[in-house]
Amino acid sequence: MPVTGGSRALVAGNWKMHGTTASLAELRLLATMLKGVKLSCDVLICPPASLLMAASRLTRSSPIRLGGQNCHPEPTGPYTGEVAAEMLKDAGASFVIVGHSERRIGYAESDELVRGKAQAAHRAGLVPIICIGETLEQRKHGETLQITAEQLKASVPEDSNGANTIIAYEPVWAIGTGLTPTPAQIGEVHGHVRSMLAKHVGSGMESALILYGGSVKPANAVELMAIANVNGALVGGASLRAADFIGIVKAYS
Repeated sequence: MPVTGGSRALVAGNWKMHGTTASLAELRLLATMLKGVKLSCDVLICPPASLLMAASRLTRSSPIRLGGQNCHPEPTGPYTGEVAAEMLKDAGASFVIVGHSERRIGYAESDELVRGKAQAAHRAGLVPIICIGETLEQRKHGETLQITAEQLKASVPEDSNGANTIIAYEPVWAIGTGLTPTPAQIGEVHGHVRSMLAKHVGSGMESALILYGGSVKPANAVELMAIANVNGALVGGASLRAADFIGIVKAYS
């Protein structure tokens, strides 16, 4: 079952464009490491779509949940190379990442398109993890709160609530760079997002989980996850190795 608002924290791994069948050995290892462990957070892995079905079979008896990394707004159609939310659901996903900065920047995805993808996720019975975040230039100009507020208001569908939608704050300049905002900077943005969810996005969103993403690793996970209004992590590179990823999961032990 998908994570619901007000529930435990979520540690989500985004494998991005990494992984072949051989990479499932790391997922198998992670499942073994988690066997019999009393978890204090929920665990999610978002592998490439090509691995979803095999990953679903592998994790069937484990606490690991699976998600997609992107989806098309439409359920079917002449969209060569695209993957519908319904296809992800059929392959074993229960979540999908939408609006990641690598999609917003590299593929010029607008807030409106991200919103459409989140709506598609809802239609298919998936929980969208809607990503927002500022570039380094925007932060330098003091536009962080404005940018994240605009993305939030324009990207979150009207039918969103704490049970069917998750937000992930990922400062673009911290993704894969090794740079991390200070706890105070992260706390400021997460507090702002929480306020926006309660006052301006919708009455059902005040309990939504807000994940932090951007160079999260075992060495800084405990400090980052302790920040107010940080309800978990969206992890990139450190999710590719079970030994690293479980170190972040253990931040909630």
